[in-house]
Amino acid sequence: MAASPTSSSGFEVLFSDLQNATDVESTLNVLNILDELLSAGTDHRIDYMIRKGGSEALLNALVTNGCGLSPNYRILLPILYLLAKVGHKDCCVGKKAEEAGAVLLTLNLLKNNIQHARRAAACLLVIRVFASSVSTANLIVSNQGQDVIYKLMPRYTTKNLQTIKASINAFAALLCSNANICSAVAKGYMASLLQLYEDWHSKDTTHSAMEIRHALLRCLHKITHSALGRRTFVSQGGLRLLYHTTQTCLLNKCLESLVEPSVQLMRKCLPKTPLPLTSDQSAYSFPLPGRQCAVCDVAAATDGSSGEIEEEEQEEEGCQEAASIDYDDDLETDLNKLCLCPDPDRPKELLPQYSRLCPELLHDFQELDSSSERSSPSSSSSSDDDTVLYKNVAFHFFGAERRQSAEVLSKTEKGTPSQTKSAAAILKAKDFNSHNGILSTSSEVGGKVREMRGEAKSGPTNDDQDNKEGNNNFYNCAMIDKLIERHGVSIPYHKPTMYRAAAIKTKSIPGFNILAFPDFWGHIPPTGNETMAPRKPSVQRQKVFEDIQRFLNTDDMVNQIVFDLEDDSSPDRPDSLRFFSRFECGNLRKAVQVRRYEYDLILNADANCCKHTQWFYFEVSNMVPDVPYRFNVINCEKSNSQFNYGMQPVLYSVRDALNGQPHWLRSGTEICYFRNHFCPARGSQKTTFYTLTFTITFKYNEDVCYLAYHYPYTYSALRTHLNLLHRSIDPAKVFFRQQILCATLAGNACPIVTITACPPSKGYKDIHQLRNRPFIVLTSRVHPGESNASWVMKGTLEFLCSSDPVATALREAFVFKIIPILNPDGVINGMNRCDLNREDLNRQWCKPDPVLCPTIYHTKGFLYYLNSIGRTPRVFCDYHGHSRKKNVFLYGCSVKETLWQSGSAVDTAGLKEDPGYRTIAKALDRIAPAFSFNSCNYMVEKSRSSTARVVVWREMGVLRSYTMESTYNGFDQGIYKGLQTGIGELQEMGMKFCHSLLSVTEDTRVLYGKELINHVNLDHNILDHKSHNCFEDDEPPCAEDIEYSTECPGLKGSDMESDINRCMAGTDEEEGVAAIHSS
Repeated sequence: MAASPTSSSGFEVLFSDLQNATDVESTLNVLNILDELLSAGTDHRIDYMIRKGGSEALLNALVTNGCGLSPNYRILLPILYLLAKVGHKDCCVGKKAEEAGAVLLTLNLLKNNIQHARRAAACLLVIRVFASSVSTANLIVSNQGQDVIYKLMPRYTTKNLQTIKASINAFAALLCSNANICSAVAKGYMASLLQLYEDWHSKDTTHSAMEIRHALLRCLHKITHSALGRRTFVSQGGLRLLYHTTQTCLLNKCLESLVEPSVQLMRKCLPKTPLPLTSDQSAYSFPLPGRQCAVCDVAAATDGSSGEIEEEEQEEEGCQEAASIDYDDDLETDLNKLCLCPDPDRPKELLPQYSRLCPELLHDFQELDSSSERSSPSSSSSSDDDTVLYKNVAFHFFGAERRQSAEVLSKTEKGTPSQTKSAAAILKAKDFNSHNGILSTSSEVGGKVREMRGEAKSGPTNDDQDNKEGNNNFYNCAMIDKLIERHGVSIPYHKPTMYRAAAIKTKSIPGFNILAFPDFWGHIPPTGNETMAPRKPSVQRQKVFEDIQRFLNTDDMVNQIVFDLEDDSSPDRPDSLRFFSRFECGNLRKAVQVRRYEYDLILNADANCCKHTQWFYFEVSNMVPDVPYRFNVINCEKSNSQFNYGMQPVLYSVRDALNGQPHWLRSGTEICYFRNHFCPARGSQKTTFYTLTFTITFKYNEDVCYLAYHYPYTYSALRTHLNLLHRSIDPAKVFFRQQILCATLAGNACPIVTITACPPSKGYKDIHQLRNRPFIVLTSRVHPGESNASWVMKGTLEFLCSSDPVATALREAFVFKIIPILNPDGVINGMNRCDLNREDLNRQWCKPDPVLCPTIYHTKGFLYYLNSIGRTPRVFCDYHGHSRKKNVFLYGCSVKETLWQSGSAVDTAGLKEDPGYRTIAKALDRIAPAFSFNSCNYMVEKSRSSTARVVVWREMGVLRSYTMESTYNGFDQGIYKGLQTGIGELQEMGMKFCHSLLSVTEDTRVLYGKELINHVNLDHNILDHKSHNCFEDDEPPCAEDIEYSTECPGLKGSDMESDINRCMAGTDEEEGVAAIHSS
């Protein structure tokens, strides 16, 4: 009977004994030994037992001992318990049971033991395990197993609770396929389950049957996995029932464990609600050369409800597959792709055109001989010759379409009389939002703002109208100047009149003719620090309850459209807020008043497409002071946000600005970000949207306020800033040249700035030193919604033009080539991710299209040119913003680190790699309080192979090629820990990045000059912010589930193993289970 211990394991010996046992006592002894071994061991022991054939041995023992007319339950019960314990860990136990003939046998044992609680419970545990296989569950259901099990689920009772719980869990386990769910729904089990839950909830006053209620919730979760189940749940009053029972649970701390499963179930079953839009396509469309605009809506016009069912059923599976993608799988492991430089994407003959972008190499510095010329800034500014070069060279190979665009841009930059007069008339007459009489009642602020607004219309009119319009324009300009004189605040590098002049030349898709007040008036950082907003406990749960109430109590809802970007006919309601977003960088497509003080906000997708919604910037007015208004941005796309971790939107008050406090302030309470039940108006039901909700309490009556995702920075602000910077520098010391890289698709200029030091003299040595300085190339704002990148760039530009000794040293050591906005059209039109070509420009660097991606094409061409003349940049850095992480950090490129992280088999010992790619990060870690060294990453990912960072590293051979990511939120380390980032911190980061460049200079005379040595010391740890202790890059899980779960959250102590142990303890009495249901 025993096998040789040298040839078989102990488990195999026991299985052999179990199979060959001829008497009851021997069988029980073997079963007891197996139970003790499993109880004393871990999951590893169970896994080992399964590998040695434990499941098959127990199944055979079950069939052998259970097929008789009078089976011995002294043997069967231990076998059933062991089979449940082992089978729970065996993913193939269902198929093994079918092959052994144990499935229907167990079901028959259950049918024969309805009146025996312990026996029934043991059979139910095994059926629950078998049902882990879909085919096995289908077999049980097809043999009336669902009906048999349901008879063991009575209304409220205090007896046989373990058996009742086992029956509910087994019923839930059978609901593992759409067919079984449809069968259960067709038989009316949805209504029965809801009745059972209501009965147990109302009668279990002592809360002794919590596990039964939790099991019923788990069963409801399973039956609502399909679209049919969810619709039936709603139609049978499931939402209303769970809402009311959950409100009761909130009043008793003992019932807290039932709240989250109920909330998750309600969130999952809320009917999909299409966004109240006529089209998912952006409200802005732009004709692309050689293309038709994409239409995203057509894919949705399929078979209606049937398509919806199929898509909804696949939705969660798709989400899980996306989430399961391993980061390591994205790492590039092909050594050739990492090390070999690909061929250029254009012939070398096209590169000399970019020589014009290196004026410092061609300039003769004649002004050094004349003090009168030295005092004039014209020597270092853009010239008419540059415009001619721009027209003739920048579009040399674009063809007729682009030449026409170049001519338009050239005329606009010069400002032809007719264009300038027409644009100026529009902007002067309507400098601020004058739509439909906002602030129509008399008030101090309203009067001042109304004085700055006019109702004159541009265009040809009769003489009287022309005279009236001219008078209005003159009056408005005078009033604006008077208002600025009276209430204006001195803002560095900002002048409202210059901003307006720059805005006149800015071309937008809708033809903006109104300026947002904060951009025109300007703003300065607030005096104090702004801490991260504390998250109110269970704030998301409360917001979800309010959203469910909207569905249950439709009569209490206003549901009135109060703003529509595409329709000006929305009536003004005296008791509602008024919204507006038709200005540069603005983004708000529609506002719907839901309740008296609650609004749903829908963002506009990027132009020419139907997605990329995150950035918002809009005006709001007609508010009541000291009243909390709830705003819900309902079509966000990212699966998580820093709004869940202390971040707040920013608010600007016109009244405060006129009172001498022009600040963007972090504002909002009760902030959270979570998945909602909205879906595209016509697009795929699989698209997932998220809600950003926050509450604002306005301080003043009849104020005009602006709300934004982050501190706005417009294209017109950049043009103004560059002009003022040029005026501020000493042309005898600073070589500052603003040129045009190219025109955008919409005909806006993409500026490129050169900053370096003028040579001390025209002597050969000084000119030679100038023309051999290494290049630093900096770019920013390729993604329009990342306005924080522009503020960092602003800090860089101002510092490099300053008289600071470090800035002076940097100018003497390097030539800086800066492209502050790589995506002007996207920034102007309030887009978040793409350009007008509906593409992410930072994924076009491998082979950019010269017509559709002109800024990327010419930036890369310029880098090719520098490379071709032996002036490969010492550093390339692309400034970005990061929406999911805190602090500021760098992404770089390293072959070795990529291969190490990916687990590649390539032997890296023989690979030589300059470790200098870490130099700047190490320097920043010492001097920049906002910087986190250990958040930096030097992996090369396949999905990032066409980004600027990777392409410049791989194709141009720039060792220090970076993406610098700046948080939208704030910091979790050092002296800024717990603070939200502001304009001041972002600009400081731009300055600190400049400081770090001293670490890569090879001119030691510059680095250790007398004036510099006392200002910076990169070898000393100035700041002890201990970023080296920050090992986690990502945020911890949110306090509340952002996604709604498809599974019921577990109840502590209610796992399978605990259920088996309780049933084995035999605490239930041997008596029948009530199987009477009111029908």
